[in-house]
Amino acid sequence: MKCLVTGISGFVGGYLTEFLIKKGYEVYGIDQSGNLVKGAEVLQADILDKEKVFKIIKDVRPNQIIHLAAQSSVRRSWDNPELTQKVNVDGTRFLLDAVREAEINSRILIVTSAEIYGVPNGILITENHSLKPVNPYGESRLKQEKLIEEYKEEYNMDIVISRSFPHMGPKQLNKFVCSSFAYQIAMIESGKQEPVLKVGNLEAVRDFTDVRDIVKAYYLLINSDSNGVYNICSGNGISISEVLKALLCFSNRKINVKQDPNKMRPSDIPVMVGNNSKFVNLTDWIPIIPIEETLKNLLDYWRKKAF
Repeated sequence: MKCLVTGISGFVGGYLTEFLIKKGYEVYGIDQSGNLVKGAEVLQADILDKEKVFKIIKDVRPNQIIHLAAQSSVRRSWDNPELTQKVNVDGTRFLLDAVREAEINSRILIVTSAEIYGVPNGILITENHSLKPVNPYGESRLKQEKLIEEYKEEYNMDIVISRSFPHMGPKQLNKFVCSSFAYQIAMIESGKQEPVLKVGNLEAVRDFTDVRDIVKAYYLLINSDSNGVYNICSGNGISISEVLKALLCFSNRKINVKQDPNKMRPSDIPVMVGNNSKFVNLTDWIPIIPIEETLKNLLDYWRKKAF
């Protein structure tokens, strides 16, 4: 079984590749950086390079495609909404056009985001929730999903969508909140940063899942028979302040916490917690790694980098 992973050199791509190889897959990757990923054949290409993407699809002829390549930062989407839309919408269009023009019937999983929902009108967000994104990143994901539905209807393409809620784990970039906290603690412990940890909004509540549980979910979803839309999430909410408290408990250093206006989002959703019952009913998937273990693993990763 050949699987092509776009954005393979990113945070999720490495974990996904490792998981797929253990399942006996032949893994290929598209990535702008061209960085090596153990066990995979990585082909350097920008997802916006339509001709290069088509050539890769035509040459590899994958049975399955998992589309991770994206501009995935909410903060960056405010700084550059045009690029966010271009990567997330046009990049998806070029990929789907390449599959169609290469005349192959690949099974495709496209990963979008819970940011598509906007401010929730209930406690747990289901897939039937209204789609009213409140930031350029979420808007790009909504346009992406509309494009996908058009291609499914017009060309009968075999596509399933994951609306992924936040995930974390070792190797995550420190521009994301949990990794930022862990990185700063590690730098403070190593003496490379003053004992002041800068934070943004600590009141927000989010639904976090370990990346190692996430990649198992993606494997189960692409190997299902469904062409639907599924929330991939833990179904449990935790405030950012609780995340910070848990990480600080792993350190013996006295650390002061200071709010940094630069880390505040122009528009932040107070609570975002998903309902995963539709996906669980489809696959029997259950996230098994406790958040405390994930946070400890994340902090230990940055400690190794810092010392």
